[in-house]
Amino acid sequence: MQLYFQNEPFYSVYYKEVLTFKDWIEKYHPNLPSNDTGIDLVAVTHDGENHAIQCKNYSQDHRISKADIDSFFTASGKSYFQHRIIVVTTDHWTENAYASLSNQNPPVTVINRSDLEHSAIDWENFAFQKEISLKPKKSLREHQKNALSAVRNGLKNADRGKLIMACGTGKTFTSLKIAENIAGNGKKVLFLVPSLALLSQSLTEWTQESEYPLHCFAVCSDSDVGKKGKAKNEDDRVQQLNHELQYPATTNAKSLIKALNAQSRDLAMAVVFSTYHSIDVIHQAQQQGLGEFDLIICDEAHRTTGASFDDKEESAFVRVHNNDYIKAQKRLYMTATPRIYTEDAKKTEGVTVYSMDDETKFGQDLYTISFSSAVKQNLLVDYKVLVLAVEESHIHQRLEKLFEGTEIQVDDAAKIVGCWKALSKYGIMDELGDEEPMKRAVAFCQVIEKEYKGKTHKVSSKNIAEIFSNVVDAYQKQEIAALEEQNPDFRPDNSLLLKCEAEHVDGGMNASEKSAKIEWLKAEQQDNTCRILSNVRCLSEGVDVPALDAVLFLTPRSSQVDVVQSVGRVMRNAPGKKRGYVILPVVIPAGIEPDKALEKNENYKVVWQVLNALRAHDDRFDAMINKMEFDGAAKDKIEVVSVVSQVLAKQKQKLTKVKKASGKGEKTIGNRDNSSFNGETQLEMEFEIGEIERALTAKIVKKCGNRTHWEDWANDVAKIANTHIERINTILANPQNTQERSVFNAFLNELRDDLNNAITENEAVEMLAQHLITKPVFDALFANDNFTQHNPMSQAMQKVVDIFEQKNLATETKQLNDFYESIQFRVKNIQSPEGKQKIIKELYDSFFNKAFPKMAERLGIVYTPVEVVDFIIRSVEDVLNNEFNASLADKGVQIIDPFTGTGTFITRLLQSGIIPPEKLPLKYHEIHANEIVLLAYYIAAINIESVYHALLSENVANSNENSTAYQPFEGICLTDTFQMYEKEDLVDEILQVNSDRRKRQKALDIQVIIGNPPYSVGQTSANDNNANIAYPHLDEQIRSTYAEYSTSTNKNALYDSYIRAIRWASDRIGDNGVIGFITNAGFISSNTADGLRKCLTEEFTHLYIFHMRGNSRTSGDRARKEGGNIFDIRTPTAISILVKNSNAKQRGQIYFHDIGDYLKKEQKLEIIEDFQSINGISAQNGWTQIIPDQFNDWLNQRDPNFDNYLSMGDKKDKSAVVIFENYSRGIATARD
Repeated sequence: MQLYFQNEPFYSVYYKEVLTFKDWIEKYHPNLPSNDTGIDLVAVTHDGENHAIQCKNYSQDHRISKADIDSFFTASGKSYFQHRIIVVTTDHWTENAYASLSNQNPPVTVINRSDLEHSAIDWENFAFQKEISLKPKKSLREHQKNALSAVRNGLKNADRGKLIMACGTGKTFTSLKIAENIAGNGKKVLFLVPSLALLSQSLTEWTQESEYPLHCFAVCSDSDVGKKGKAKNEDDRVQQLNHELQYPATTNAKSLIKALNAQSRDLAMAVVFSTYHSIDVIHQAQQQGLGEFDLIICDEAHRTTGASFDDKEESAFVRVHNNDYIKAQKRLYMTATPRIYTEDAKKTEGVTVYSMDDETKFGQDLYTISFSSAVKQNLLVDYKVLVLAVEESHIHQRLEKLFEGTEIQVDDAAKIVGCWKALSKYGIMDELGDEEPMKRAVAFCQVIEKEYKGKTHKVSSKNIAEIFSNVVDAYQKQEIAALEEQNPDFRPDNSLLLKCEAEHVDGGMNASEKSAKIEWLKAEQQDNTCRILSNVRCLSEGVDVPALDAVLFLTPRSSQVDVVQSVGRVMRNAPGKKRGYVILPVVIPAGIEPDKALEKNENYKVVWQVLNALRAHDDRFDAMINKMEFDGAAKDKIEVVSVVSQVLAKQKQKLTKVKKASGKGEKTIGNRDNSSFNGETQLEMEFEIGEIERALTAKIVKKCGNRTHWEDWANDVAKIANTHIERINTILANPQNTQERSVFNAFLNELRDDLNNAITENEAVEMLAQHLITKPVFDALFANDNFTQHNPMSQAMQKVVDIFEQKNLATETKQLNDFYESIQFRVKNIQSPEGKQKIIKELYDSFFNKAFPKMAERLGIVYTPVEVVDFIIRSVEDVLNNEFNASLADKGVQIIDPFTGTGTFITRLLQSGIIPPEKLPLKYHEIHANEIVLLAYYIAAINIESVYHALLSENVANSNENSTAYQPFEGICLTDTFQMYEKEDLVDEILQVNSDRRKRQKALDIQVIIGNPPYSVGQTSANDNNANIAYPHLDEQIRSTYAEYSTSTNKNALYDSYIRAIRWASDRIGDNGVIGFITNAGFISSNTADGLRKCLTEEFTHLYIFHMRGNSRTSGDRARKEGGNIFDIRTPTAISILVKNSNAKQRGQIYFHDIGDYLKKEQKLEIIEDFQSINGISAQNGWTQIIPDQFNDWLNQRDPNFDNYLSMGDKKDKSAVVIFENYSRGIATARD
């Protein structure tokens, strides 16, 4: 612990030295006895104070008793000690022990297990003999840099201003960097917070993340903070005693001045952390000569709003605005939820209103990042509101036995069932791909105690925590029983079996208890388990809770700020998290019509209050509601779900056969109960929306705008694309539209010329529809670069579309204007090419794939992991260096990715650093790419161009003055790589530039070919779709080589696309060159590929084969040994680096490396990344050299004696001695 105090940032600056008790005695008090009396360490401050420290290293479940600390209290209660610290490794205290910490003199501070865990010291690498290492510090993210710049500029000529940042976007860290910038070394900063809990969190983050050491001082008072109320205090704000603050704190002005003066000789920035309650201590210190602050930062500044009456003293919270009371040069007000009062409130006579729109008190908005803005920038996840309308009679029926002999209220049980249904997502719409049950939630109730005595029932936090699991267990049993009765074959899934655990926390608990509850919520739990921490309001603000999946509002909330702060908790990012959920369970009273219930019933007030709070503080609340009045449920952002026993079916019922109930994808919860079972199949009825849902929907909103996620637009886009296709086909079918037909026919002929003859008229029409919809997307993505105006395919297709525009073809796309605006908003804040590439990838994955599902299924593109791409690029560079004394960067080295997909190989090559900046403009014209899918072609061109121009911009000082002018990537062709070498271009009227590029590429001497060729499983690019297309020249090359030397009878597999790619590439590089492919690994060991292996050995001088394994077409332990696949496919994969060197003395030098057994996908990618290239494998002696046997086997080489055995049959030699005289395929339909 001595090392802890010497290295933890706060203490290392606060204390001049930290000594063992014995050493302290020897140095300062040699006349005192040095025997162990309970004091382990003594820390000496710069102003000469001595702080006694006791360290209690107990097991985590040990409960500290008063006897454990009595000797320390006695020994440290001397006049020469001014403060005491107890360090404990447990959070459990007896009541007497904890009570003894209060009102001690000298005062006591407790450092608990959680404080130690959150230390800046890297405990994982801690060793006594090593130098102490600290955890790496954070760096500013883009939005925080923007905030810093805006605040710095805004406060140049102003003395105060506001910083509005959504919860979870890093206000505290940003404020530190602002203070370092605006105040800095030798200056004084005052940081004000509403609670000691926030003070401790903020002080910790500032000291741990500061660029330079800080002199920090904690100030608290003996007013509201520190006076623990009774547990039944229903206000339930976080209360904290002074001894629960991790750091030594002062409560009087003289001590503060003395401490500051002791540090004044040091130029480090001095920061005073104080609660608003303690502001009078600061005022007194300034009156006694402290001097003005250079900067005051008011955290949770919405708490400094309110009213001050002329005849009453101002509250501590509003006094900070008065520069005569607290003197400072600058003030910064930070909050996620600005509070603004109405004009009527401001006009009240005799009242001064402090509202955050009053610039005289709060200043201007210097920087704002709202919830919606943070969501759009992926700083937070979006949230979805789930309103669970639970029918009271349904709960009575399901839980009748549970109610017998208990005092459980039906209302409480109904809300718990509603919460469980939402947490488990049992029956919730899962079209967003977020079907996993939730794991962590916080519930907000009305009162703490179960024994609340009032005229009306109030939801008790302690009671909800106590009964939650029992209610869920009982309901699950009844639900499963009901479903099994309907369908004996029913098997419950995880969502229906979700286990719920609940605990209660309130502000009256001591710090250790609260910390233990938070840690319980954070901890990893058993699979399919959700933990709920119930409270009244203590978790809404200022408490560091983990990233939550959901917040449950079981009762109305009077404070909009509390609602928004609570929702902010569920919006925090976490690995794998897609959404946060706001869950609002409401109870439908028995015997009351929905419309009347909505008008009178207090149960529904929670819905209006929560939604109004979100609307008030989320500037894009339209994103929460999607056409609710039209389809009855805002499936993307808000969903109203009935939990009922009976719903009204439509008069015309649509019946759907279902093998077994899945618990997913229904419009309402409870519909399943009414599915009729008939015979061997369950029949699910598609029900009309219930009255209660319709009434709730109508009441929530009539119609609002919508900022949907891109995947949510996909269904609309698919419909519009189909409309375009129908319109174009209708135009073409009209014999009077001769101009349109003539232009389209010319376009179709050129597509067939540039791609292949298999392109159908329907596919050409579909390409035009895709262009119509996606052109505005790319215009939005790269508005400054005018991509669509420079890209030849886009230009050519636009010419065709312009002819059809005369028929008002684009009318439908107007519906997508909001979608295009959302893309513009996302992109305008992203400057780096990496960020734009991420946006493009997300756009492709979540939008194009779903908008054009048939195309995606037919022509799907697999993103090659960047670890693999980088390995191949670096390996090719190794080969060029080692064998040809050349580099990818050299002039004249022509490089191609013939199956470029979305351009990952080319972009990573540009970003690899292999090509120096000064060579980029030349090399840009020696890199080539082909792609057959229009959308992928567009995205590849955009990716490559944006990366190139970003790299040029970074090095503009070394480039000519026109270096940053937009240059399209002229090396990319929309083409079928195999087909373009079969014949010359014959037609080039419309696609002339694309045709010219093809001709130019064919004339080049290509030395390097890299990429991920299409293969029959996994990546199925257009070549797979064209599996029956004839490539006469290429297929003849395969017949005369691979097939010629194959001993297999059925050689069809040799015409798989990836083998065609190997054959094509082998011929394309001529006598000298390098191929770097990631392909299906079947060629390594399959019987059919023996001829291929023979040819590879003869044609190439060196072959480096890195086997990724991952064959899941096996079973048992063999499948487990294969491990995960680096792609989401079932066939094994391999990286092949194939080298042709005409000057080499030997050929067929095969080097093989097996990645290993039982490895997960992530582990394999880590291994690839660690190796970096084939040189990395060589450095670890990882290659096994293979010498093929006479049968051209590389692995599992066979016993030559096998050929001496009798053959089963012989098709060619009828006189051979065989087991079976007749030779045939057996029974075959030829219809596989």
